[in-house]
Amino acid sequence: MEASAGLVAGSHNRNELVVIRREGGGGGGGRRGGAAADARAACQICGDDVGAGPDGEPFVACNECAFPVCRSCYDYERREGSQACPQCKTRFKRLKGCPRVAGDEEEDGVDDLEGEFGLDGREDDAQYIAESMLRANMSYGRGEQQPFQHIPNVPLLTNGQMVDDIPPEQHALVPSYMGGGGGGGKRIHPLPFADPSVPVQPRSMDPSKDLAAYGYGSVAWKDRMEDWKQKQERMQQLRSEGGGDWDGDGDADLPLMDEARQPLSRKVPIPSSRINPYRMIIIIRLVVLGFFFHYRVMHPVNDAFALWLISVICEIWFAMSWILDQFPKWLPIERETYLDRLSLRFDKEGQPSQLASVDFFVSTVDPSKEPPIVTANTVLSILSVDYPVDKVSCYVSDDGAAMLTFEALSETSEFAKKWVPFCKKFNIEPRAPEWYFQQKIDYLKDKVAASFVRERRAMKRDYEEFKVRINALVAKAQKVPEEGWTMQDGSPWPGNNVRDHPGMIQVFLGQSGGRDVEGNELPRLVYVSREKRPGYNHHKKAGAMNALVRVSAVLTNAPYLLNLDCDHYINNSKAIREAMCFMMDPLVGKKVCYVQFPQRFDGIDRHDRYANRNVVFFDINMKGLDGIQGPIYVAYALGEIEEGAPGAETDKTGIVNQQKLEKKFGQSSVFVASTLLENGGTLKSASPASLLKEAIHVISCGYEDKTDWGKEIGWIYGSITEDILTGFKMHCHGWRSIYCIPKRPAFKGSAPLNLSDRLHQVLRWALGSVEIFFSKHCPLWYGYGGGLKFLERFSYINSIVYPWTSIPLLAYCTLPAICLLTGKFITPELTNVASLWFMSLFICIFITGILEMRWSGVAIDDWWRNEQFWVIGGVSAHLFAVFQGLLKVLAGVDTSFTVTSKAGDDEEFSELYTFKWTTLLIPPTTLLLLNFIGVVAGISNAINNGYESWGPLFGKLFFAFWVIVHLYPFLKGLVGRQNRTPTIVIVWSILLASIFSLLWVRIDPFLAKNDGPLLEECGLDCN
Repeated sequence: MEASAGLVAGSHNRNELVVIRREGGGGGGGRRGGAAADARAACQICGDDVGAGPDGEPFVACNECAFPVCRSCYDYERREGSQACPQCKTRFKRLKGCPRVAGDEEEDGVDDLEGEFGLDGREDDAQYIAESMLRANMSYGRGEQQPFQHIPNVPLLTNGQMVDDIPPEQHALVPSYMGGGGGGGKRIHPLPFADPSVPVQPRSMDPSKDLAAYGYGSVAWKDRMEDWKQKQERMQQLRSEGGGDWDGDGDADLPLMDEARQPLSRKVPIPSSRINPYRMIIIIRLVVLGFFFHYRVMHPVNDAFALWLISVICEIWFAMSWILDQFPKWLPIERETYLDRLSLRFDKEGQPSQLASVDFFVSTVDPSKEPPIVTANTVLSILSVDYPVDKVSCYVSDDGAAMLTFEALSETSEFAKKWVPFCKKFNIEPRAPEWYFQQKIDYLKDKVAASFVRERRAMKRDYEEFKVRINALVAKAQKVPEEGWTMQDGSPWPGNNVRDHPGMIQVFLGQSGGRDVEGNELPRLVYVSREKRPGYNHHKKAGAMNALVRVSAVLTNAPYLLNLDCDHYINNSKAIREAMCFMMDPLVGKKVCYVQFPQRFDGIDRHDRYANRNVVFFDINMKGLDGIQGPIYVAYALGEIEEGAPGAETDKTGIVNQQKLEKKFGQSSVFVASTLLENGGTLKSASPASLLKEAIHVISCGYEDKTDWGKEIGWIYGSITEDILTGFKMHCHGWRSIYCIPKRPAFKGSAPLNLSDRLHQVLRWALGSVEIFFSKHCPLWYGYGGGLKFLERFSYINSIVYPWTSIPLLAYCTLPAICLLTGKFITPELTNVASLWFMSLFICIFITGILEMRWSGVAIDDWWRNEQFWVIGGVSAHLFAVFQGLLKVLAGVDTSFTVTSKAGDDEEFSELYTFKWTTLLIPPTTLLLLNFIGVVAGISNAINNGYESWGPLFGKLFFAFWVIVHLYPFLKGLVGRQNRTPTIVIVWSILLASIFSLLWVRIDPFLAKNDGPLLEECGLDCN
């Protein structure tokens, strides 16, 4: 795809299409000037370069007027169009290497059978099927439609029987094609597919015999087979002897061949000395729980029956939640990858790379909330990834149709021409310039090139100038003109109306339009903004991602994709190779639908006050799921595009039913044809101009109507956490996923630092889980009888049930204050046996946490922060998500919560101390106040009643302090910095002040004492 075509905007439904070209060439179509125009001739049909012919000279399609037309458009016009030159109307003559079309004259003395019959590249069945379907049903095609020639059913050599452990579908088909009615006559040219009118005569063959007996094979073929067998025997003998040096005999390449055949990854089980005690304590904890609940249920508290009943119900719910969370961790594993073996097998030096292509998806909506410089860093890290450039394409989805994003991407494409060669020349990490230049490390470590320091300084200066240009665009975008934004040529920006605009596509970097400063090719960079019209449900981010899937399938059609948020960059340039060690492994890759990476973050405070790193989930839960059926999908995942797998339905005669495909995938013949290409790749018969037009078609707002998009294909609709729902659907179909944790974190992103933003992030996740709970895809009842494993279902149930834990958690955190204020308690007076079960349960909980940290490597402070924020999020964001979900599902009311900034400064981690008021703060604040008041009231009551009341008080105080300690990070965020006064000082000051105040009132030092006689009741009965 060329980068000089300009911005393509249009609407398929309205039959509109316009190409806005830049006068300056190069990058984008914004308000800025650009580089000088390319001097090479451009095709007057599609805008691509004309290219060179077989002799190296510029390609000439018309010998009469030499009208500039590229080879792709020339072939398309001859096959589907008028077959005449657009300028002089002279009929195009067939050039050497071009397929023959109707009307071509016979040419004497031309030995060009392959070109004449159009056999180039048709040895692949799927490619030929796709091209034939495209020619027959092109939605934008011209001229007569040709019927699609289908493949007849040919019986297998083995008649469907298993022979020599080889499945019947893997045996060769050796039909004999006869002309006319007999064996002699004119020789038929061996076309790749049989004519249905020609009878197929299968030859009876014995698979156990040598094929040479039937005329197949040769002496050279036999020699090669014998040589291969000898090498295999030698390698097997070497392995059985435990290694050793090779003895030479001309077989020095055998160790290399053997290494290339080894698996690309392996499982690393957790040592039994660490995992077995962990499993034992889980079983012991289950037994103790049984005895604990037996005692709790059989010993009610009669004088506080309501408190006892509420506490027992909450404890049973907590136990069920623990079981759902605990047992998916029963089989944790780790994995290792072998990048050197991947290179030996698929990326040998000096040979064309056989690594699979990857399409990167970056999504953004509002540049005011997602700064363009952040998106630019993500794009730059993708373009400079350590992967063959012809295998990488980056698609940026601008769902807000912002011209600021478009122009920032244009600037990014220009800066990439300097940044990408610098990264690859000096092998720097990370390859996002903002974070690379912010590193506080010795950047000269392992650098030996004398020019590195000089070039690094120059690159840093170039990046700072690039940031200034981006800042200038942001500043200019603050004030929108009344008439809206205009392009460089004076035409209005198509996306001025965010809710009503056509689809837009701009190819910034491409095969011929993307060269860096050293003349090397750059990966493709494509800007996409899907069509928006009033009255359509656009399905938010999930709809935008599905639009990118269709656009990428039309333009580049890579077999794998990787989606990133605009604020998450590639931190490890070899991350894609790490994933390919699983996806391209011939044994593992057949069952894998995606490879999940852990989320890591930059800019988090040292203590991680609000558990932003989420280490327990990514380093414990996800490892456990990897040992079952794979981790759930939570972004950062490289997956395989499997449109063709469920859609290639056939009837009894083996004919592909295109109507079913179009009903499933939509009314785009180009897209449907691309789904049949198992290994990806673009359609050779379509011109770039027609592909761009078809790309506009597949992002039209009505394209998904009456199709399976969002239901069975692509990202699944119905929840704002579309990634979890999509992964669940894939696992239900029997696929598995892989958890990949490279030594250097693969991706990094930004996380909310202040309390309010963090709670709103958690609220969004919890609301998505509540939406899934009320949908037909709820794991409680969906997917039985499929491929979802039992423990994997446990994990998915836990992922949609956890917001409901907020209700019993809120009640349980309120009980301590009520007990202290009323003098009641949730348990009767404990006996020795009861005390044993209580102590045993606490010890099991404590040991479970220690052993979990031991096998996972999670630090104790990370584990404790996770426990604290489980309570903080549970009594705030999760609670609001439940009520918001109920209102949305039952009443159709979509509520939202606003955040208002109150204060902040410019120091490091200043955002951590910014206070933003939100309604999410009300429940935990109320809980804190209630428990503080309860503590003060309980202590004062014990002082009033004497020493005998202190014993029962300790249990209640322990209960209340458990709540306060878990809410302590929330209290720090609520109090703020307070002139750097430690929060603990403020808390204890208030607490002690209240206690001493009550003591002072109790002692009453200034109250006048009564010196009169002391009167006592007589103990004698005078009557």
